[in-house]
Order: sequence, then C-alpha cells, then structure tokens
Amino acid sequence: MVGMTDRPVLQPSSTHPITVEPTGRHVVVLVDGDVVAETDAALTLQEGSYPAVQYIPIADVVPDRLVRSDTATYCPFKGDAAYYHLRTTGGGTVTDAVWTYEQPYPAVAAIAGHVAFYPDKADVRVQP
Repeated sequence: MVGMTDRPVLQPSSTHPITVEPTGRHVVVLVDGDVVAETDAALTLQEGSYPAVQYIPIADVVPDRLVRSDTATYCPFKGDAAYYHLRTTGGGTVTDAVWTYEQPYPAVAAIAGHVAFYPDKADVRVQP
C-alpha cells in the first residue's frame, strides 16, 4: 500500500494547464428532472483537454440531497476527493454522483467548499 507521503503532488503547467474562473452565468443541476442545485456563483475548472467542469457551492445544493459516500480518490493536481450519493425526490439514490475536494491543493484552492456532478449522472446546465 502506498503511503500518503508517497503520492506525487503536481503543479499545473503548460503541458497540463488547470484554470479556475467564475462561470459568470446561472447554473442549474437536474437529476431525474428535479433541480438539485442552482447557483450564480459556480466556478468553471478547465483541466488540460478534459471537458470543463462546473463546481457549485455546496450551500447551493438542495438540502438533504447529498449522502456521504465511502468512495475516495486522489488527483495529483487537486488533492483528495470525497464523494456523495445523490438522493432523488422519488426516493432513489444516484451512487457517487458528486465529488468534492474539501482541502484542495493551493493551485486550485478556489474549489474548496464546492461540489461537482458527473455529467452522466446529472444534467448540468449553464444558462446562456
């Protein structure tokens, strides 16, 4: 098992750029047609050639929709990610639909206190 100190910490660079900017538009997240988050304070994280990700302030997620998961992953650019299941109004659960970096590395410190939704598990809409 690799210890915590053996994990690399990488900085964004010209070969792997990461930017975090205010989205500046209204963002709505729906699951099964229900609004689960809505905000004017989203951040857009663009990492390399990956699709842009909307990070939503956790305070703008509908209360009682997030259920902490045991899942955890590590990104050498952003840090340790924790996950949430998403509870639907119909009583269903969407497994590991949401992730968050509670103590992100300094290069992406702005995403602390924010959550992101997997696009195959939630409909993230950035309004025009």
